[in-house]
Amino acid sequence: MIYVTGDLHGDPARLSDKALRRLKKGDTLLVCGDFGFVWDGSPAELKLRRKIGKQKYTTIFVDGTHDNLPMIRKFPEEEYAGGTVRRIEGNLLYAERGTILTLEGKKVFFLGGGVSEDMDERLESGTWHSEEMPTAEELAAAEERLTQSGGVDLIITHQPSDRMRIFLGGDRTEISPLGAFLDRVEQEMQFGSWYFGRLHKDKKIPPRQQAVFREVVPAEQR
Repeated sequence: MIYVTGDLHGDPARLSDKALRRLKKGDTLLVCGDFGFVWDGSPAELKLRRKIGKQKYTTIFVDGTHDNLPMIRKFPEEEYAGGTVRRIEGNLLYAERGTILTLEGKKVFFLGGGVSEDMDERLESGTWHSEEMPTAEELAAAEERLTQSGGVDLIITHQPSDRMRIFLGGDRTEISPLGAFLDRVEQEMQFGSWYFGRLHKDKKIPPRQQAVFREVVPAEQR
C-alpha cells in the first residue's frame, strides 16, 4: 500500500511515529519534501539514514526548500519503477524532479522544489541553496512527461499550486515559475489525487488535493 506524509525536517522523533508501524514489507512511504535527512552528512545523520534504509518498506522523497540538493545529487541516478531515482541508502530513495514512477500499478508524478520563506536568514547561515527552485528546463521536461503519460494517479510535490496556496491563506504577492507551472498542472492535466507538504498543515481539500504534515495517510487512488 502507498502512504503519504509531509515534511520530516530531519527530526528523529518522526521516525518513531506509531503510524509508521502499520507499514509492512512491500509498502511505500512518500514524503512531500523537506525530508531533511540528507543535509550535513554528519555521523548522526548517516546513522538515521541507515535506519530509514533498513526499514521493511520503501521510503521515497522529493526535495523541498530545506533539503541539500547539491548533496542529494552526489548519489548516482538509477532506473526504478519506470522512472529515475537516486538510492540514498537501502530502501531510501530520492525521486528525481519530474519523474513518473509506477508503484503498485499506479502512475505517480514527483516534482520537488519550492520557495523559501526564510531565505534571508538561511543566506546568512550558509544553508540556502539556489537549486531549491526547479529550472525552466526541468519544468519543461516535467510537463512533457505529464503530457505523454496521458494522466497520472498521484501527484507528489512540496509546493502546492499558487491557486491552492492562496486559497489556504498564503501570500498573494509570492510569484514563482514553479507556482505558475503547478497552476497549469492543476488546470490542464489529468490526475487522481495530489499531495503537497510545504504549508505544514494536515488538511484535505476536496475533491482531489491534500496538504500533509505530521499525519501518515493512505494515498487515495481515484
